Amino acid sequence: MRRLNLQYFAGEKTEKATPKKRQEGRKKGQVVKSIDLSTALSMLAFFLLFMVISANMGQSLLQFMSDIYVNWLNTPLNEHNIQTFNLHIFKAFGVLIAPILILALIMGIGSQLMQVGFVFSTESLQFKMERLDPIQGFKRIYSLRAIVELIKSILKLLVIGCITFSVLWINRTSVLQTMVKPISESLPIIGKVVLQMGIASSLGLIALGFLDYLYQKFDYEKNMRMSKQDIKDEYKKSEGDPLIKSKVKERQRQMAMRRMMQELPKADVVITNPTHFAVALMYDNSQMEAPKVVAKGADYLALKIREIAKQNDIVIVEKKPLARAMYKELEIGDSVPETFFKAVAEILAYVYQLKGKV
Repeated sequence: MRRLNLQYFAGEKTEKATPKKRQEGRKKGQVVKSIDLSTALSMLAFFLLFMVISANMGQSLLQFMSDIYVNWLNTPLNEHNIQTFNLHIFKAFGVLIAPILILALIMGIGSQLMQVGFVFSTESLQFKMERLDPIQGFKRIYSLRAIVELIKSILKLLVIGCITFSVLWINRTSVLQTMVKPISESLPIIGKVVLQMGIASSLGLIALGFLDYLYQKFDYEKNMRMSKQDIKDEYKKSEGDPLIKSKVKERQRQMAMRRMMQELPKADVVITNPTHFAVALMYDNSQMEAPKVVAKGADYLALKIREIAKQNDIVIVEKKPLARAMYKELEIGDSVPETFFKAVAEILAYVYQLKGKV
């Protein structure tokens, strides 16, 4: 049997994106959003507002047309009057369509904010040479995304086509009657049918938009996936290479050990367990308020401290509970706290007596 080399699968993107990867993608504008959903919501807002203000719009339009026939039809044709007339038309139509356009814009922006929040990125606007690569362009044309976009376009045409046919079929009698009715009676019927088509089509496109949003979320998660190696590399960048960090810590520990061993000969006494713990104390009453820990260690290091203490004629005192307690509570460089004053004072008095200092 052939042995399977698992390294071949190390680069497969099977892991979910980390928060850091998602944040970096967001800065580049890579977020879950459906443009189709935003467009459909804006379209629905357009037709709903049009339905509400259509009566006023019709009246305003008739008044505008009447104004043209009454006040402008016999106006002398010159440059000044033409400019004034054009300005009048722009203002009139601006007043008519401004509310609809503003609401559609608000709905479009609102739907984007609901989907992704506020995202500002210029990444998509930057020029990239790979966009001119014909091979990459060919891949984009025949990619899965391109096929999905084609299916979406076909579905949108089918939805709008079916809805348009259904609305016309339901209103077929009224629509056919407009052929024999005067314009004043036909326009409201046509407007009603158009509104029904618009609202129904918007609702259908919103349904497709939700499906598109689900697909965009799936596609986003797929594109953001990471391999196990990617996650390791990200961790190394953010936290540092564990191997390097362990080497640095080991070197720092060795340096601290050397400094401790250099300070150990200055100690006055070494208090031991005797085999498990050793704590070396130094006291200079002219410079210190309390004795200071210059070295401490457990097991092998405790044995090493005792050896150096013997080499430097430092007194070694066996006090098991005191050695254990001081080892756990004190660090190198700490002064002895009041809780240990009495016991340490007795030991130092004994040491000074041995050395003839008292």
